[in-house]
Amino acid sequence: MSRFRGSIAGVGTTSGVRVVVGRWDTSPYGAFADVMVETADGHRVLLAPTQEVADFVASTYTFDEVRVEPITVNGWLLSSPSLSIELEVGGRTGLGRLLRLVPQRVAESPAWCAVTDPVARVVMPGVRTRGTAGNGRREWYGATDVHQVVAVRGAFDGANLGGLTAVEPPPQFGFSSTPRRPSVTAVVTTVTG
Repeated sequence: MSRFRGSIAGVGTTSGVRVVVGRWDTSPYGAFADVMVETADGHRVLLAPTQEVADFVASTYTFDEVRVEPITVNGWLLSSPSLSIELEVGGRTGLGRLLRLVPQRVAESPAWCAVTDPVARVVMPGVRTRGTAGNGRREWYGATDVHQVVAVRGAFDGANLGGLTAVEPPPQFGFSSTPRRPSVTAVVTTVTG
């Protein structure tokens, strides 16, 4: 069993590029950030800081291309040879306030993720708190807080991302998408297999 503690940010951009950033404070690979990008034409790219992280993530999710490159992180400003992105994070959402009421130990447990999964499916279409993307792995997402993203700036492969918009269509990396509304979710991800 592997546990990743940190935050996942999901944003849509007016260029049609959707970006999902995992910023992990603790993990079996130490602290790192990885980025999943889906272009307007559906090309799915993983940006990972090391081959070890790339191998793990690519064997858990589905990508058309994997790039191993240094990723510099300063708050929600991330840069790599392929991507520069800055997210402006706003206030806590109503869901974030509700999640803060659940004791952290409970919220992070796979058993709680199993309980919340049917609710997440209804409240946030495309979002799942447990499941598998295949490859013999199972995952549980234990969310503990959510903040809205209010602006995005950046470029992917030299092309401007444009402004912030809904994460639509949902990116197709695995069994779950990020919420349609751009947001940052504090989460503990548990992976087995």
